Amino acid sequence: MTAFTVYIIIIVAIALLFDFSNGMNDAANSIATIVATRVLPLKLAVLWAAFFNFLAAFLFETHVAATVGKGLVVGHIIDPHLILATLLAAIGWTLFCTHQGLPISVSHALIGALAGAAVVKGGFGALAWGKLETVVVFIVLSPLIGMLLAGILMVALTWICWKQMPRKVDKVFRVLQLVSAAIYSLSHGLNDAQKTMGIILALLLSVPSLQHYATRDGTPDGPLAWWIILSCQAAIALGTYAGGTKVIKTLGHRVTKLQPFDGFAAETGGGVTILFLSMLGIPVSTTHTITGAIFGVGMTRRMSNVRWSVGADIATAWLLTLPAAAAASALTYSIIRFVVNLF
Repeated sequence: MTAFTVYIIIIVAIALLFDFSNGMNDAANSIATIVATRVLPLKLAVLWAAFFNFLAAFLFETHVAATVGKGLVVGHIIDPHLILATLLAAIGWTLFCTHQGLPISVSHALIGALAGAAVVKGGFGALAWGKLETVVVFIVLSPLIGMLLAGILMVALTWICWKQMPRKVDKVFRVLQLVSAAIYSLSHGLNDAQKTMGIILALLLSVPSLQHYATRDGTPDGPLAWWIILSCQAAIALGTYAGGTKVIKTLGHRVTKLQPFDGFAAETGGGVTILFLSMLGIPVSTTHTITGAIFGVGMTRRMSNVRWSVGADIATAWLLTLPAAAAASALTYSIIRFVVNLF
């Protein structure tokens, strides 16, 4: 085994570490509502989410992975050093925000970091602007869609359950919330794990001698290799199991007070949004989507039920993520390239 091959293996391991950190930060997205409504205790809720994160590996095509791996940056620009810089910058920002209890967009961190390193290497022409613009548009639209769907679902369910006894409604939706949490965890594992799959795909395709490890048939356009799919799904599931209790507290308790009825609407609205966009190959922010859905639920109750100051803190973290990750990646890539040139 050559030193260069070892270098590639190390980068793959770092990509899986990023996937793990993604699961830690985004654990809150899948289970904040069932923890907040006390449908499940924290440990069981995390295990429930981790299981459905992993199950996504066997149920869906890898369209999002193809977008990240081959659709955002011009192919010849990508090299192992660029991928390494992207991952280190995205991991650094994600772990920092997780420590602070901020439910940032890991999608923002990864895409911003990839773009930052690519621009340093190849200028702005290195970016595939058409696909990148679509991704950015839906990063903005996804929380609004989640908010709208959750709000509509809340209104419909309120109308359906209007004459039912509150205790009976609560009992039914405590069970249904397990289903909605499973849907959301499935969508989380589907969309977010595939971003890491795309990074590993891009890495291997950038090295001609290793391209045959990227797909099942050994060709650049073939179906993604099973070892990539399963390792990425396992990493994000383990990260979810490790959990991010500070972020869970932010989404589950500080945005608005949630009941099982509300949690079902938020998780279902958010999960359906992500599943649909994932099937179109669009890497969206699961954090954005569930947060928008939770706000949508709170707004249908009463505008004053929503703690807008918490939303402002979260929005600030979102706005900072793209430029912060891009700047960190640009600096990291420049340092890596300088060190490599010394040898």
